[in-house]
Amino acid sequence: MINFKQITLSDKKDFDACFEGNEYRACDFCFVNLFSWNAKFKTVFAIQHRTIFLRFQDSDGQLYYMMPIGRMPLSEAFALIMQDAEDNKIPFQMKGIASRMWEKIEQEMPGKFRYIPDRDNDEYLYLSEKLIKLSGKKLQSKRNHINRFKADNPDWQYFPLVTRKDLDECMQMLDEWEEKSSSAINITQRYDYIATRIMLENFEYMELRGGAVRVNGKIVAFTIGEPLTADCFVVHVEKAFGDMNGAYTIINQQFIEHEASEFMYINREEDMGLENLRKAKLSYYPDILLEEGILIPKV
Repeated sequence: MINFKQITLSDKKDFDACFEGNEYRACDFCFVNLFSWNAKFKTVFAIQHRTIFLRFQDSDGQLYYMMPIGRMPLSEAFALIMQDAEDNKIPFQMKGIASRMWEKIEQEMPGKFRYIPDRDNDEYLYLSEKLIKLSGKKLQSKRNHINRFKADNPDWQYFPLVTRKDLDECMQMLDEWEEKSSSAINITQRYDYIATRIMLENFEYMELRGGAVRVNGKIVAFTIGEPLTADCFVVHVEKAFGDMNGAYTIINQQFIEHEASEFMYINREEDMGLENLRKAKLSYYPDILLEEGILIPKV
């Protein structure tokens, strides 16, 4: 039996212990995302034998399990969650199953499950060197945006988020950004606002890294992220005023250069099926499109 419970801030240490050594570069497998987005997904968890089990409610109202992560043999872990689904009279289905996870599942439990691609949840990974240097013809427009931003704002300044004053200033900018953004009518992006505030409010406890760009004494863009695996850094938040030409481009480049250059890959998460977000992420030409899918039992 699995005794699922709600995630609280104090659970971070236990989550981190289970995720230690995790090699999947999927952004779901970190405490920050699971806790900060809980208003939307209502994720619950349980830890048994140093293995974490996760179950959440998606926007379609259905319950899904996630890949168990930890020391328990995969077949035993699957037996537990399949029994939980039966006990709760819900369909057994899993979401966020990256291709490497699917390969492992097929290897250990061949022929038992069906894999359904889920394009809206594919994650975008880039070489950090590419995001810093923006070399080549394909990224010429990105260099142009940065040059334009610097020309329009000669007093611009990048700085890491360190003090509570800086973080409070980011929260003020976030409120202003939401008021200006038409995305306020989009419920998914409203949850994004909530998650961002949670990260800013608990920045130090969550051990996050952040950076911001200031123009004329005012923050106009900021980013938050953290190490995900030994070779991958995840960007959780990127906010900028859309009416400032190049603001998004320069915070993207500066943040990776100053806060995450030691990692080979940068995970900029999924596009959630939002057309403008997909266009923006594809415009940087991802080096890896981390494919994810839904897993269900074969009938």
